[in-house]
Amino acid sequence: MQIFAPDDISFMQAALEQARLAAALGEVPVGAVVVHDAQIIAAAHNRREADADPAAHAELLAIRAAAQHLGRWRLSGCTVYVTLEPCVMCAGLMHQARIERCVYGASDPKAGALGTLYAIHADARLNHTFAVQKDVCAGEATALLQSFFSRLRGRGASREMAQG
Repeated sequence: MQIFAPDDISFMQAALEQARLAAALGEVPVGAVVVHDAQIIAAAHNRREADADPAAHAELLAIRAAAQHLGRWRLSGCTVYVTLEPCVMCAGLMHQARIERCVYGASDPKAGALGTLYAIHADARLNHTFAVQKDVCAGEATALLQSFFSRLRGRGASREMAQG
Protein backbone atom coordinates (compact mmCIF):
# COMPACT_ATOMS: atom_id res chain seq x y z
CA MET A 1 0.00 0.00 0.00
CA GLN A 2 1.32 3.40 -1.00
CA ILE A 3 1.36 6.26 1.46
CA PHE A 4 0.67 9.71 0.02
CA ALA A 5 1.43 13.14 1.41
CA PRO A 6 -1.58 14.76 3.13
CA ASP A 7 -1.34 17.77 0.80
CA ASP A 8 -1.53 15.48 -2.24
CA ILE A 9 -4.72 13.91 -0.90
CA SER A 10 -6.22 17.30 -0.02
CA PHE A 11 -5.50 18.82 -3.42
CA MET A 12 -6.73 15.67 -5.19
CA GLN A 13 -9.98 15.99 -3.26
CA ALA A 14 -10.36 19.46 -4.78
CA ALA A 15 -9.79 17.95 -8.24
CA LEU A 16 -12.38 15.26 -7.46
CA GLU A 17 -14.88 17.98 -6.58
CA GLN A 18 -14.26 19.48 -10.03
CA ALA A 19 -14.83 16.02 -11.54
CA ARG A 20 -18.18 15.78 -9.75
CA LEU A 21 -19.14 19.17 -11.22
CA ALA A 22 -18.31 17.82 -14.68
CA ALA A 23 -20.46 14.74 -14.12
CA ALA A 24 -23.38 16.90 -13.00
CA LEU A 25 -23.16 18.69 -16.38
CA GLY A 26 -23.05 15.42 -18.32
CA GLU A 27 -19.32 15.72 -19.00
CA VAL A 28 -16.83 12.91 -18.49
CA PRO A 29 -15.95 13.40 -14.80
CA VAL A 30 -12.38 14.64 -14.93
CA GLY A 31 -11.27 17.52 -12.73
CA ALA A 32 -8.00 19.35 -12.25
CA VAL A 33 -6.43 21.96 -9.99
CA VAL A 34 -3.12 23.77 -10.28
CA VAL A 35 -1.19 24.47 -7.09
CA HIS A 36 1.54 27.08 -6.59
CA ASP A 37 3.12 27.87 -3.21
CA ALA A 38 0.74 25.41 -1.50
CA GLN A 39 -2.34 27.30 -2.80
CA ILE A 40 -4.84 26.34 -5.48
CA ILE A 41 -4.52 29.01 -8.17
CA ALA A 42 -6.76 27.41 -10.80
CA ALA A 43 -9.45 24.74 -10.99
CA ALA A 44 -11.38 23.31 -13.92
CA HIS A 45 -13.30 20.32 -15.15
CA ASN A 46 -13.97 18.82 -18.55
CA ARG A 47 -16.11 21.06 -20.78
CA ARG A 48 -15.84 19.34 -24.17
CA GLU A 49 -19.59 18.89 -24.57
CA ALA A 50 -20.57 22.28 -23.11
CA ASP A 51 -18.05 24.18 -25.21
CA ALA A 52 -18.19 21.90 -28.29
CA ASP A 53 -14.40 21.95 -28.02
CA PRO A 54 -12.30 18.78 -28.33
CA ALA A 55 -9.48 20.51 -26.44
CA ALA A 56 -11.58 21.51 -23.40
CA HIS A 57 -9.96 18.97 -21.10
CA ALA A 58 -9.81 19.76 -17.38
CA GLU A 59 -6.01 19.98 -17.34
CA LEU A 60 -5.81 22.31 -20.32
CA LEU A 61 -8.42 24.67 -18.88
CA ALA A 62 -6.78 24.69 -15.45
CA ILE A 63 -3.30 25.28 -16.89
CA ARG A 64 -4.57 28.18 -18.99
CA ALA A 65 -6.23 29.72 -15.92
CA ALA A 66 -3.06 29.23 -13.86
CA ALA A 67 -0.96 30.98 -16.52
CA GLN A 68 -3.39 33.90 -16.53
CA HIS A 69 -3.36 34.02 -12.72
CA LEU A 70 0.44 34.11 -12.58
CA GLY A 71 0.78 36.30 -15.67
CA ARG A 72 3.28 33.97 -17.30
CA TRP A 73 3.29 30.89 -19.49
CA ARG A 74 6.10 29.14 -17.61
CA LEU A 75 4.46 27.33 -14.70
CA SER A 76 7.66 26.28 -12.98
CA GLY A 77 6.94 25.65 -9.32
CA CYS A 78 3.41 24.45 -10.10
CA THR A 79 1.82 21.05 -9.59
CA VAL A 80 -1.18 19.88 -11.59
CA TYR A 81 -3.57 17.54 -9.77
CA VAL A 82 -5.90 15.67 -12.11
CA THR A 83 -8.30 12.81 -11.48
CA LEU A 84 -7.41 10.86 -14.65
CA GLU A 85 -3.99 10.28 -16.17
CA PRO A 86 -3.44 12.98 -18.81
CA CYS A 87 -3.65 12.23 -22.52
CA VAL A 88 -0.91 13.07 -25.02
CA MET A 89 -2.30 16.59 -25.60
CA CYS A 90 -2.45 17.45 -21.90
CA ALA A 91 0.88 15.84 -21.06
CA GLY A 92 2.41 17.80 -23.95
CA LEU A 93 0.91 21.00 -22.58
CA MET A 94 2.40 20.24 -19.15
CA HIS A 95 5.75 19.83 -20.85
CA GLN A 96 5.32 23.11 -22.75
CA ALA A 97 4.18 24.95 -19.59
CA ARG A 98 7.23 23.65 -17.70
CA ILE A 99 5.19 22.36 -14.80
CA GLU A 100 7.19 20.87 -11.96
CA ARG A 101 4.95 17.92 -11.12
CA CYS A 102 1.72 16.14 -12.02
CA VAL A 103 -0.28 14.09 -9.53
CA TYR A 104 -3.06 11.95 -10.93
CA GLY A 105 -5.69 9.56 -9.64
CA ALA A 106 -6.82 6.85 -12.07
CA SER A 107 -4.55 5.48 -14.78
CA ASP A 108 -5.90 5.59 -18.33
CA PRO A 109 -5.20 2.36 -20.24
CA LYS A 110 -6.58 3.83 -23.48
CA ALA A 111 -4.91 7.25 -23.59
CA GLY A 112 -2.56 7.69 -20.61
CA ALA A 113 0.58 9.60 -21.52
CA LEU A 114 2.32 9.82 -18.13
CA GLY A 115 3.41 6.23 -17.77
CA THR A 116 0.68 3.96 -19.10
CA LEU A 117 0.98 4.23 -22.90
CA TYR A 118 3.61 6.96 -23.12
CA ALA A 119 5.98 8.65 -20.67
CA ILE A 120 6.09 12.21 -21.95
CA HIS A 121 7.10 13.49 -18.52
CA ALA A 122 10.29 11.42 -18.56
CA ASP A 123 11.32 11.58 -22.22
CA ALA A 124 14.94 12.74 -22.15
CA ARG A 125 14.71 13.79 -25.80
CA LEU A 126 12.50 16.69 -24.74
CA ASN A 127 13.86 19.90 -23.22
CA HIS A 128 11.83 19.57 -19.99
CA THR A 129 10.91 16.65 -17.79
CA PHE A 130 8.71 16.64 -14.71
CA ALA A 131 7.86 14.44 -11.77
CA VAL A 132 4.73 12.30 -11.68
CA GLN A 133 2.88 10.73 -8.75
CA LYS A 134 0.12 8.34 -9.72
CA ASP A 135 -2.72 6.57 -7.91
CA VAL A 136 -3.59 9.36 -5.44
CA CYS A 137 -7.28 8.77 -4.56
CA ALA A 138 -7.36 6.35 -7.50
CA GLY A 139 -10.26 4.34 -6.12
CA GLU A 140 -12.49 7.40 -5.84
CA ALA A 141 -11.49 8.71 -9.27
CA THR A 142 -12.08 5.31 -10.88
CA ALA A 143 -15.47 4.94 -9.17
CA LEU A 144 -16.61 8.34 -10.51
CA LEU A 145 -15.64 7.37 -14.05
CA GLN A 146 -17.18 3.89 -13.83
CA SER A 147 -20.42 5.24 -12.41
CA PHE A 148 -20.65 7.87 -15.15
CA PHE A 149 -20.08 5.40 -17.98
CA SER A 150 -22.40 2.84 -16.41
CA ARG A 151 -25.20 5.44 -16.36
CA LEU A 152 -24.46 6.30 -20.00
CA ARG A 153 -24.64 2.65 -21.03
CA GLY A 154 -27.89 2.30 -19.08
CA ARG A 155 -29.47 5.24 -20.90
CA GLY A 156 -28.37 3.79 -24.24
CA ALA A 157 -29.99 0.44 -23.39
CA SER A 158 -33.18 2.20 -22.27
CA ARG A 159 -33.40 4.11 -25.56
CA GLU A 160 -32.85 0.94 -27.56
CA MET A 161 -35.63 -0.85 -25.65
CA ALA A 162 -38.03 2.09 -26.13
CA GLN A 163 -37.29 2.19 -29.86
CA GLY A 164 -37.39 -1.63 -30.13
